[in-house]
Amino acid sequence: MTQVPHFLDQRAYLSPDRPAVLTDDTIWTFSDLRKMALMARDDLVHRGVKPGQTVSLLVGNRPLSMALIHALTYLRAVVVLLNTRLAPRELVDQVNQAQSPWLFYDSQFSDRVTEILSGVKAQLGLQAVVLEDLFARSEARRSGGPSRESIDLDDDQALIYTSGTTGRAKGVRLTYKNHWWSAVGSVLNLGLQEQDRWLLCLPVFHVSGLSVLFRSTIYGIPVVLHDHFDPERVHRDLQRHRVTQISVVATQLERMLDVPGASYPGTLRVVLVGGGPVPGHLLDRALKRGVPVYQTYGLTETASQVVTLSPEYIVSKRGSAGKPLFSAELEIRQGGEVLPFDQVGEILIRGPMVTPGYRAAAGVEGLPLDGGWLRTGDIGHLDEEGFLYVHDRLRDLIISGGENVYPAEIEAVLCEHPQVLDAGVVGTQDSEWGQVPVAFIQVEAESQLAEAEVLAFLRERLAAYKLPKMVYQVDEIPRNAGGKILRRQLVQRLSAGSRDIDED
Repeated sequence: MTQVPHFLDQRAYLSPDRPAVLTDDTIWTFSDLRKMALMARDDLVHRGVKPGQTVSLLVGNRPLSMALIHALTYLRAVVVLLNTRLAPRELVDQVNQAQSPWLFYDSQFSDRVTEILSGVKAQLGLQAVVLEDLFARSEARRSGGPSRESIDLDDDQALIYTSGTTGRAKGVRLTYKNHWWSAVGSVLNLGLQEQDRWLLCLPVFHVSGLSVLFRSTIYGIPVVLHDHFDPERVHRDLQRHRVTQISVVATQLERMLDVPGASYPGTLRVVLVGGGPVPGHLLDRALKRGVPVYQTYGLTETASQVVTLSPEYIVSKRGSAGKPLFSAELEIRQGGEVLPFDQVGEILIRGPMVTPGYRAAAGVEGLPLDGGWLRTGDIGHLDEEGFLYVHDRLRDLIISGGENVYPAEIEAVLCEHPQVLDAGVVGTQDSEWGQVPVAFIQVEAESQLAEAEVLAFLRERLAAYKLPKMVYQVDEIPRNAGGKILRRQLVQRLSAGSRDIDED
């Protein structure tokens, strides 16, 4: 057990008057943030939240959300960060898997919460509480629960669900140790300046957003918080708040560059771009505009970025994600053997920022480690200087607007339709989202299933970003002798603009 001072307690003690959270209508210092977190903590104790319980959050990017996440650290509760873009059915599955008896939510998601409550297992006894109610009790009704003065770095802090290659969501466990070493690795790479300010427009339910919340507390720098990504608003606040750092995905960077007449302030020194490789044409545009792009590679399992390419290598190491952060190691393997440089294989990562494991269905835990190494399932190679080049984020993975979309998940839901006999899904390029899924379906003989009907069926069961852009009806889904879908044939027919599939 490694005990360290509680992150927020220590930051509020060291620099109480430094700004912590900035929005259009809110300015909180670290002292204010701690006060709000303790206010929520007392209410949580009053309601009966217990140490070690999983507590689900369905919240947006708000100061109160940040205060609640910190509040739960005082109780040693594990935060289950629910993706607000998911369909109710998907959220129900995650709450059931996490065995969470508590759900705190923004009032804007009330309708979805009603569906969640009707779908979760009765034995959970799920209690749903609107976020604002945690900060509405009078002081007289507060329980005054004991403050936690230290953190055990080995404790789980969060459970973030990410779809696996089978399409079934699994919870990635993130500990305080993971957050700490992720923050240390990042600051040793990017540096820290007194005037630093981090603009957060990525959602806090993503590891990229959650990591900024903890880094800002550890570093003692403010977060300029946006409730959603808006390129015009981003440009306004880059100037107004003298922002020095921002995290975006490639499609968001492109939208920023599309803003007419927008300029970038001299204070901006880091634009971290993740969510998949940055296209060459986008790098060229960014270079011409003087945008300090840092290409990154990271996973939920590594508590955000774990490999980063700094601007001085954008030209000489074009297409590379960079080198591992200081406390991380990389290997490329195939068949258990470590490959020499320039050979393509699976990317493996080792370091203290790597998750201790997964929490899957019914609380069963599975370790993703191989002798201390995380097998990412991603494919790439290292050059002779140790720079990483990522070829694919899993062979079949579709990255749409920075979101991971797994074909197997969509296929499984398609096959739930009573008229669908088989289904295959592949990705295709899209100017706005980078990639979007396209579905091929085989239906019962002499049946016709309209695309609108299929999409309506999926819309009730999947998040909007997972919906196929097109649905093609075919005679048969091509599979090999082992029963695996021959996706390359689907891609070929898609490229040819045909709705038919060759039988060869």
